[in-house]
Amino acid sequence: MCDVSPSQRSRWLAATTALWLRPLAEVIPATRGGVLLARGVVATAMRIGGGLPAGTHVDRVDTTGPDGARVRGEWVRAAATSDARPVILYVHGSAFSICSPATHRSLVARLSRETGLPAFTVDYRLAPEHRHPAASDDVAAAYRWLLALGYTPDDIVLAGDSAGGHLILELLSDNARAGRTQPSAVVMMSPLIDLTLGLAQQRERVRRDPMISAAAARALVDHYIRDVRDDPRLVLDVDPAHPLPPTLIQAGGAEMLCADAEHAAEMIRRAGGPCRLSVWPGQMHVFQAFPRLVPEANRALAEAAHFITRVLTEPREDVADVRLAN
Repeated sequence: MCDVSPSQRSRWLAATTALWLRPLAEVIPATRGGVLLARGVVATAMRIGGGLPAGTHVDRVDTTGPDGARVRGEWVRAAATSDARPVILYVHGSAFSICSPATHRSLVARLSRETGLPAFTVDYRLAPEHRHPAASDDVAAAYRWLLALGYTPDDIVLAGDSAGGHLILELLSDNARAGRTQPSAVVMMSPLIDLTLGLAQQRERVRRDPMISAAAARALVDHYIRDVRDDPRLVLDVDPAHPLPPTLIQAGGAEMLCADAEHAAEMIRRAGGPCRLSVWPGQMHVFQAFPRLVPEANRALAEAAHFITRVLTEPREDVADVRLAN
């Protein structure tokens, strides 16, 4: 856990969010119309809490990969970013149904600025219009497309938040099964691991999430996994024979998915992969996206950028103890 007490602004934001957003999330119907409403609410919140760094350049992509799969998304380059390798492949959350590259443009641009790397945010298909494995297939297609462009796995950093964390681990598992080389590093913010929301529900018995309940979140996720809950691809596991690359997992201490973050870190470590878990006390779900509201957002993003830079610049054996590093 980070040795950082939550700021007064963080405490205020959590208390305010618990007063209006959580009750709203409870009454939004689990219908297509409800999803559309949720998309609008979240997009507005991300726009208020974020902010695009000056000089950011965005290029939309809609192309076909070498295997015929469609690849959609956008390149995000901060002002001082070059087109040189490496690159970040960013996989956004939220619940496989709500967000988009546009909602996460501020977060990705700030990560690009902090690392000096260009980032490609994959625009995967959303539920309920598209169910599993549409999002997983789109993320895998984006990864293969980057390889076809000439990037090596060592050139690629995977980063993502919330449901994007699940999609990242699905991609890494597919790589392991297919014998493909894994990317150089992984950063996951508030990853969703247990799609039953069972871990989150257990955490809620200890502390209420100020943003949403486990039951309301499960209703959103169900739009994506309905009728395919038994698909083995949805149950994440790490094969010790194929340990993952150095991984940083960040989570907020006030969010229910902190339980998922802890589970993911233990799963990766148990399989022999280097993993650092960074829990920020008092912070909410994907707090890194709200720099206008909480000072911890930029501090956490700087931590992620430092981690990425270290992994990319030091020999792999020198970062094997990264889970113990400060």
